[in-house]
Amino acid sequence: MSTSCFDREDETFIVLVNHEEEYSIWPHWKAVPGGWRAVDGVRGDKKTVLQYVEQAWGGDMRPLSLRTWMDEQAAAARS
Repeated sequence: MSTSCFDREDETFIVLVNHEEEYSIWPHWKAVPGGWRAVDGVRGDKKTVLQYVEQAWGGDMRPLSLRTWMDEQAAAARS
C-alpha cells in the first residue's frame, strides 16, 4: 500500500487559499492548482501549517460568497 505525500510526517507543506477564502495545505514541491495561491511566508511541517490554517480560517469555514450572502440577508431583514 502506498503512502500519500499528505500522510508523510517528513513532508514540507505550504498553505493555499482560494478566492472564497478557503484554505488547504499542499506539498511544497507540487505545482499550485488553478484557482489557488500560496500564502506568503507560510511553510513547514504538517503541524505548523495546520496550526496556521486553524488560526487564519477561524471557526467559520463558510465560503466568502456564502458569508456575504448571509450578511446581506440579515441586513435586509433588519431594514
